[in-house]
Amino acid sequence: MVIALAVSAWGTGLRAQEHVSLGADVLLYGDNTEFRNPFREGETIFGAAARVAANVALNPRVTLTLGVFGNQRFGADHAFEVVRPVIALSIQGARSSFVFGTLPARRADAPSGPDRMGPHGLLPALQRETLAFERAIEPGLHWTFHGVRFRHEAWLAWQRLNTTAHRERFDAGLNAQVRARAGVAFPFQLHVVHEGGQLFASGAVADSAAAAAGVRLERPLGGLVRASVEGYGLVSRDVPDRAIPERSREGTAFFGRAALERHGWRAHLIMWRGRDFLKDEGDPNYLSRRRDGTHYRGIRDYAELGATRRFQLAPSASLEVSGRVHRIERYYEYSYRVTSTINVGARIR
Repeated sequence: MVIALAVSAWGTGLRAQEHVSLGADVLLYGDNTEFRNPFREGETIFGAAARVAANVALNPRVTLTLGVFGNQRFGADHAFEVVRPVIALSIQGARSSFVFGTLPARRADAPSGPDRMGPHGLLPALQRETLAFERAIEPGLHWTFHGVRFRHEAWLAWQRLNTTAHRERFDAGLNAQVRARAGVAFPFQLHVVHEGGQLFASGAVADSAAAAAGVRLERPLGGLVRASVEGYGLVSRDVPDRAIPERSREGTAFFGRAALERHGWRAHLIMWRGRDFLKDEGDPNYLSRRRDGTHYRGIRDYAELGATRRFQLAPSASLEVSGRVHRIERYYEYSYRVTSTINVGARIR
């Protein structure tokens, strides 16, 4: 319906310098986690998220996007679990871009690896990877910058309004990196989840924030293999209810990751140690909270070893297959994932 209205509008009101294209972004996902430990339950997430939209280029820098999004969980009772409109205004500069409305879809050339598949590429302890499937559409504000030494992605995504039934909810974040010289960079990540609102006092006012800063080293080995090592120090502050300050927790952690990449293959190793680290939307395998809600006192240890194979089916389509072994305290689990990302478009006028 939205696309039909957009198409009818072009034919009568399109100016000479404007043009229209149709685009489709599809994410097919199959994720199976064979977990059974005190921190995270196993789950199979299997489905497809797709958006189809008309892109009206008002000039070389400004584009209006109108379309529809649907997320289908295979085996569900309904054809689509979520259906939402796609409405966005995009402004493109020489080194930066700004989007107001529906945030951009995942791209087929995004970094490979299940540990980097979160909606904004944050560390899994800050924002779990499976949100890319469960919440494949986000409305809000999105700003990226790509300079010679500095690049960042910043966003504000609105998830829920404040009503008589619940508080409003949104998350905001920053994923930035400063490149010192070839092969040396200093990444910084920040993520905040807030629940509040002043219209209706329907529930607790809550905040959950975490930041990570570190160093990343990358260099070629033998010309065909690229090796990278990165380490982060993390801090968190979790406030489940501002009215009960004694429930708040502050935590610290270390995240280390090493990876080897060659011709579509990637192997990675993650090491984690944390104390009192709690983060809303973070992967429970990293957090100091059990599934039953009780607090884990002491040092939390987690490790992960994985292998990924990416097949570049076409310039705008990729298929990725991965498997991982997880050590969560004294528990050993495994998981595997298959995803495919397709971004296609055609200019009409």
